[in-house]
Amino acid sequence: MKSREFVSVFRSSKKSDTYIFVRRGQAWEELPESLKAVFGSPVHSMDLIMTPERKLARTTGEQVLMAIEEKDFFLQMPQEQDAYVIDFRTRPGLRES
Repeated sequence: MKSREFVSVFRSSKKSDTYIFVRRGQAWEELPESLKAVFGSPVHSMDLIMTPERKLARTTGEQVLMAIEEKDFFLQMPQEQDAYVIDFRTRPGLRES
């Protein structure tokens, strides 16, 4: 694993809160077809220098660098949220007996 890498971050045009980290200058055509089909068109978000010590919102620089070395990309998916399921058949504050 490199001690630092210049990476580009793209957001997905199909899935909200989904990002891909790749080496700067990485050709989109070189990534797996299955990834491109699910991800959609990449929308450039930013470029940055990634180091193993760098802390990101949902991962670490070390995880990103390891994935880029192994697969040529790091895919960040949205966190799963269970709290969005609401039972609209009951009134708030009432419990079933």
